[in-house]
Amino acid sequence: MAITAAQIKELRDLTSAGMMDCKEALKECEGDVKKAQEWLRRKGMAKADKKASRTTGEGRIGCYMHHNGKVGVFVELHCETDFVAKTEDFEHLLNDLCLQVASMSPKYVSREQIDKAVIEKELASYRQNAIDSGKPEAIAEKIAQGQVDKYFKEMCLLDQAFIKDETITVEQLIKQTIGKLGENITVERFVRMEVGVE
Repeated sequence: MAITAAQIKELRDLTSAGMMDCKEALKECEGDVKKAQEWLRRKGMAKADKKASRTTGEGRIGCYMHHNGKVGVFVELHCETDFVAKTEDFEHLLNDLCLQVASMSPKYVSREQIDKAVIEKELASYRQNAIDSGKPEAIAEKIAQGQVDKYFKEMCLLDQAFIKDETITVEQLIKQTIGKLGENITVERFVRMEVGVE
């Protein structure tokens, strides 16, 4: 199947991927732009996984102030080089992360920051509640794990659904940007302040 310049442009506009990557994706997906978009998304995440162990010593701090002046956010986003930190894609990601933190109020960057004892206590409580309601132990374990996973999705930035596209998580959004820029990117920390809320 011949891939047209119009198809490549359409896919580029949707994904910001390189021309050759768009062409390859369209060939792999027989010209189907939607499937090619998903193919590029998976490819970007595969690239990101390979870069995950690389050191991120550069970056930027982004900030957001809500229009009513009652919510403010700072996010520290790291990458490997100052060159990438100055790119439009990196800045765009940083702005999206600031909006995410402002809107969804996560408490942690990732689940690894939550004390293991707290997680075990939550699991035990959910498990016991399920057993007390008459569920068999194996089912109670699954219910407890599901409740803890739900907690992570609410409290951990990387686990949250991205506010602009709920079909992906914030972690997947970051991996897509890693795939585009070719460098590891990590959220170092964030601060969210809201008037009257501690």
